[in-house]
Order: sequence, then C-alpha cells, then structure tokens
Amino acid sequence: MNLFSTLKRSKGDPKVLEKGPSSLSSSDRLARNLGWFSIGLGLVELFGAHRITRMLGLDGQETMVRAYGLREIGAGMMTLSVDKEVGLASRIAGDGIDIVTLASAMHSDNPKRDNVAMAMAMVAGVTLLDLLAVGATTGRHMRHRGDIRDYSERSGFPKGISASRGLAKASRAV
Repeated sequence: MNLFSTLKRSKGDPKVLEKGPSSLSSSDRLARNLGWFSIGLGLVELFGAHRITRMLGLDGQETMVRAYGLREIGAGMMTLSVDKEVGLASRIAGDGIDIVTLASAMHSDNPKRDNVAMAMAMVAGVTLLDLLAVGATTGRHMRHRGDIRDYSERSGFPKGISASRGLAKASRAV
C-alpha cells in the first residue's frame, strides 16, 4: 500500500483496489503533451526572450517574444482544458504567427539565418503535430448537431439500484 494513498482520504472512503486502462485516447494524450509543451515553451519565451532574440538575430524584439510566450501559455492552458480543440486551434494560429516572424528574420544581412532556418523547421514539425492532434481530437469528441446523449438507463449505482437497497441500514448496524 502506498503511503500517500491514505493521505487525503477519510477512513470511510473506498480504497482503490486496481487501476484499469486510461480513458484517454492517443489523440487526447498528444493534445495533453502539446499543452504542457506549449506552457514550457511559453515560460522559456517569457523569461529567456533576450537569449532567444540574440540567437535568431532579432535583437530589440524581446517584448514581442515575451508576448508570444504569454500566448503560448494561454494556448497551453486551453489545450489542457475541456476545450482542447480551441487550444489546439490557438496553437496552430500561433504557429503561423511564429513562422511569419521567423520568415521576416531570413533576410540576407542576418548572420543568424542558419539558426532561424532551424527554428522554422522545428516550428513546422510542431505545427504538423498540432494539425494531427486537432484533427484526431475533433473527430473523436465531435457531436453532430441534433445528437442527444441518452443517459436514461444509468442509475449512478455501480451494481444497480436493487443491489444498493438496505446498504445504509446494514452499515449502521455494524
């Protein structure tokens, strides 16, 4: 038994006897990982803007990179939320802005063009992952207009209502 498993539980709470497979699909896991990546990248852009601009030959654009960092953090938080499709779409839009910004740094008098080209390749790769994730996630979680979910056969009792009758009285008697 794990020491931390009883840390926040009352004595009357049920114990977890076994864990089953995750309900997250591979597209959900990809979206979650992209959300955490976005938050991490946003923090790097926010706190390392000077170093990033120096490496890319974009000196003097630190405020823009910090703003991009805030955008990344916001997109990451949305991607980790229940509205992951909106967060992923926001990430794709941000990738487009990043590519345009990097393309503007590819001018012939920038001595850091090689770094910019490498950064563009990385952004393009992440954009591909974002596109795959938004397509798969939207396909998995999309509901068609007019579809109504039917929960009428659910009782909320794992073993059914009849198996639950009298359990409160029986537990008080013990």
